Amino acid sequence: MPAKDLASGQVAINHGADALYIGAPRFGARQAAGNTLEDVEQLIRYAHLYGSKIHVTVNTLLFDREMEEARRLIWQLYEMGADALIIQDLGLLKLDLPPIALHASTQCHNNTLERILFLEKLGMKRAILARELDVEAIRQIRAHSSIELETFVHGALCVSYSGQCYISLMMTGRSGNRGECAQICRTCFDLQDANGNVLVHNKHLLSLRDMNRSAHLQQLIQAGITSFKVEGRLKDANYVKNITAFYRKSLDMILEKKTDFSRSGRGKTTFFFEPDPEKSFNRGFTSYFLGEKREKIASFDTPKAMGKKIGALRQDAGGKIFYEGKETLSNGDGLCFVNVRGELEGFTVNGISGNRIVPHKPLSPFKRVDVYRNVDKFFEKKLAGKTAERKIAVDMVFFEDEQGFCLRLCDEDGVCVTSTVVAEKMRAEKPDVAEQQMRSSLSKLGGTPFALRDLTIEARGYFLQAAIANKLRSRAVEQLSAARVQHFCPKPSMREYQPEPMFDKADYKRNITNELHRSVYEDFGAQSVEYGLDKTLDFKGKEMMVCRYCIRYEIGACSRQKGGGALKLPLYLQNERHRFRLEFDCKECVMKVVAE
Repeated sequence: MPAKDLASGQVAINHGADALYIGAPRFGARQAAGNTLEDVEQLIRYAHLYGSKIHVTVNTLLFDREMEEARRLIWQLYEMGADALIIQDLGLLKLDLPPIALHASTQCHNNTLERILFLEKLGMKRAILARELDVEAIRQIRAHSSIELETFVHGALCVSYSGQCYISLMMTGRSGNRGECAQICRTCFDLQDANGNVLVHNKHLLSLRDMNRSAHLQQLIQAGITSFKVEGRLKDANYVKNITAFYRKSLDMILEKKTDFSRSGRGKTTFFFEPDPEKSFNRGFTSYFLGEKREKIASFDTPKAMGKKIGALRQDAGGKIFYEGKETLSNGDGLCFVNVRGELEGFTVNGISGNRIVPHKPLSPFKRVDVYRNVDKFFEKKLAGKTAERKIAVDMVFFEDEQGFCLRLCDEDGVCVTSTVVAEKMRAEKPDVAEQQMRSSLSKLGGTPFALRDLTIEARGYFLQAAIANKLRSRAVEQLSAARVQHFCPKPSMREYQPEPMFDKADYKRNITNELHRSVYEDFGAQSVEYGLDKTLDFKGKEMMVCRYCIRYEIGACSRQKGGGALKLPLYLQNERHRFRLEFDCKECVMKVVAE
């Protein structure tokens, strides 16, 4: 799960995340989601308490002047106990790095078996696959490689293959590969043909719906996926709660049936609400090339969250608004619809009388439209309260020694500690009552990460003051918490760098921005090496995006569709300042956006 900050990371852990990814102070691919080293270290300790892992993003392209600072940062993260680094710049491999696991960011363009085998030779532990890969492609990569495979299953989609998008850098000077994406894909364009005719006017032609692969989790596990990843390091805590809970429950249902798989985190999560991904920010959902049939995946009308479709709105001649649907609405709900101009129009519910709705502002005229709820006031209120707790099962044994009493705690992972207290041993006048009181005091684990599974009293017949019992229990809990953090500290991850001839050349799409990155490709046989566009800023005639998404398919003009070949090619994307030529490789089913 994504961690925007310490608080949202703790929320994700509490709701069942087995791992988190979080940005450090610098060099993360979401510049607005950086965190202090102190907060990262605190989150590492919190995660390790539950056997969960922390993957820190150091996944921007780097210039030569930044390499030493990146090296020092990586050593600091290693010494804090980070489980892995997510990296994009392969020049980091040539630095004096600590023995920490390295994961190849999806921005490394991990879309072919050849690429994955290259990452293996570099000593990477895990590859985060391109979102565009289907199940069969993943299965083939798994069959011919040994590296761990991670794939995205939920969240916002980049229209281009990650790492292969330069349109933000070209148009605004803000580089997506440097953590500063301006989200040009969420803006409006005209689509023109070769004759200058406008085929589509002022629409969000590069804006995709959000990913939701929850229906395909078992398929992906069986194809060889190690880890599922949710996008969203800029999302709020309520989003993290809802989506983490949804996937935790979905995965647990699979794991209950499939005994040959297991989760990597520890502890049992109990939920106090029913998660629903449609009630959190989304632009509509797509499984993104995993379904049996190809689906429409664009969101031309708006890049904003439409939310869950809940029915229809009807407007009478007097302008009154009536709701037609089965959902219960509340004051403060946010509703939206697509108006006659093709724009998303939203409003807040200010009043409800029967099926009549009073909006907070006048609405555009319409007769009947589909309505979506993008703010569910009742659901948001529920999310604002206590929604989950995660507990680790422990067994207690109370016994005596020469100086007083002892309490041994052993958790579900076999981590054990013993707390002792010096105390006078007083025989109880009513042993049964005294033992019951002792059990009550020792069992109070509320507010701790632990849940009592079994309590054995070996030192029987004694009267134990509640204050002493509480002290004994608190010490044991504190000791066990520290022992668990130590127990789940990562072991050194050794890498073997195995250069061999694999490339003749490395072009600008390899995103080389420093001399060490250049030398990696030379080690692997490249005789000709180009620098990336982040360094050269040479855009003319270059591919600004490479997409599996296809505008021709979205508008019903695919060359494989009836009448699809009638377009006057090439097609162009045009906005107020820029013009891009679209190239279609129909054999590979790829669309390229080229700078004119």
